[in-house]
Amino acid sequence: METLRKISFKQLAPFAALSVIAIAALFVKDLPNFNDGGKYSAADITWLLIATALVFLMTPGLAFFYGGMVHRKNVISTMIKSVVATGVVSVLWVFVGYSLCFGQSINGIIGNPLTHLFFKGVNSGAPWSLAPTIPLSLFALFQLMFAIITPGLVVGAVAERIRFTAYILFIVLFSLLVYAPIAHWTWHPEGFLFKMGVLDFAGGTVVHISAGCAALAGALVLKRRQSHLEHKEIPPANIPYVLIGTGLLWFGWFGFNAGSALSANALAVSAFGTTNTAAAAAGLSWMFFDVLRGKKPSVLGFCIGAVVGLVAITPGAGFVAVPQSIFIGVIAAIISNVAVYYKSKSTLDDTLDVFPCHGVGGIVGMLLTGIFATKTVNSGGSDGLFYGNPAFFLIQVKALAIVVVYSFTVSFGIFKFINFVLPLRVSSEEEEIGLDATQHNEKYLQGTLLVEKTGELAETL
Repeated sequence: METLRKISFKQLAPFAALSVIAIAALFVKDLPNFNDGGKYSAADITWLLIATALVFLMTPGLAFFYGGMVHRKNVISTMIKSVVATGVVSVLWVFVGYSLCFGQSINGIIGNPLTHLFFKGVNSGAPWSLAPTIPLSLFALFQLMFAIITPGLVVGAVAERIRFTAYILFIVLFSLLVYAPIAHWTWHPEGFLFKMGVLDFAGGTVVHISAGCAALAGALVLKRRQSHLEHKEIPPANIPYVLIGTGLLWFGWFGFNAGSALSANALAVSAFGTTNTAAAAAGLSWMFFDVLRGKKPSVLGFCIGAVVGLVAITPGAGFVAVPQSIFIGVIAAIISNVAVYYKSKSTLDDTLDVFPCHGVGGIVGMLLTGIFATKTVNSGGSDGLFYGNPAFFLIQVKALAIVVVYSFTVSFGIFKFINFVLPLRVSSEEEEIGLDATQHNEKYLQGTLLVEKTGELAETL
């Protein structure tokens, strides 16, 4: 009892919130699972189950990608911030997140939180209107994976200085106040951006632009790391981790984009092809552009470029043709590479260049979708500027402006609010020691062996 009296409200709040949700879930009425009655496609169900698992794999892939690039003393803390979203967002999604995104629309702005509260009606409900061949529950789980990875993307911008508990609160508020509204606007048939004719096949605006703008807001609120102020060059902790992470992201992205066809059909095949092609072209473009600037071809360069290509093709994966995806990958990589260069010359401390890569990459992808989209690939889409339809390009530009302003403004407010409620940033002493030790009492020692008696640093076999 003495120990309990010493627990502060800040320590108690996360566990208490989870406990309340868990107890409330006991009183939710059980409903039978869907009975397809022959209306669902076994092939489509199989493909979407695989695609859902592939998108889930992107989150640990992102953890490796980010974890390999930070300082050795912050590897674990960076990786867990991406992975912990699987826990926070999964519970939040069943509780109210899915309903806010895809529940009955309230004026095209947000879903009614009561429509599917605690997944009410999801297991036994009618299929999603745009995915009639798979159960609603499978559609909801597929969409969950997108919601999980989006706040995880922001980690790279605020790495090495944000407090873990503060980031947990950010995940909750971002998911409810930024991700859910933008997903509803863009992907719900009654969402105002959807009705305006905006095309975002797999999350250019919903995932990458929203996360990129939130990353920019977080970097501004948290301000610069001490190492950044002192212009210290921080060596990546483990480049093979980055390579592994890139491979997992690339592999998972096939589910991300091709799965967004919501069926095992020709459109999924086309999206699969554009995804791979854009990533390949962008990886080469980044690496060769570095060589053009007098650098040596690097593993990091190819990996970062490939991810930028995956980001850029995401909004148009199911609307553009494979040949044009080469151009999209090449241009996106060059623009993001230049953005990273100019960011490095500024005072902005976006630790792992999330805004120049995901934010700018998503923006370029949305604009190029407005240029290269064609009804030849997807009759349900639109022809873009390249095919004589400037009106659609202007629609994409308008949507882009709306999402950028909204996601940055609200995310900036979220970070400011968190900083008011509890310390957002670790102390300078904790930053110096490293977040692995100070936030988690764990250390990453792969690759080196510290011999305390002699102070020697020896390479391990």
